[in-house]
Amino acid sequence: QVQVVESGGGLVQPGGSLRLSCAASRNFFSISTMAWYRQTPGNERELVAALFRGGGTDYADSVKGRFTISRDNGENTVYLQMNSLKPEDTAVYYCNLKTFTGVNYWGQGTQVTVSS
Repeated sequence: QVQVVESGGGLVQPGGSLRLSCAASRNFFSISTMAWYRQTPGNERELVAALFRGGGTDYADSVKGRFTISRDNGENTVYLQMNSLKPEDTAVYYCNLKTFTGVNYWGQGTQVTVSS
């Protein structure tokens, strides 16, 4: 079992930046993919960014060039740096860790609100 805790959300003005953190309760040895998703009321959860074990990344078209996913293996933490934020980025952001055996672990979510 892996406990996942997100932090770093909050209220920011359009054009601003936030960095989300996702702390795992154990190391990433068994983790194949680390990802951030987001969800708004009435909509399905959507993939924002993914970081694969080999180092490759994938981003939603809407965030390419603005968001960056990264990890710190020593701290068992995954980050999402969000720059040039837009009101449409407002959502609850969730961290997802997926093991090589297909088990998914989710955090409780952190609210990001982009508004003037």
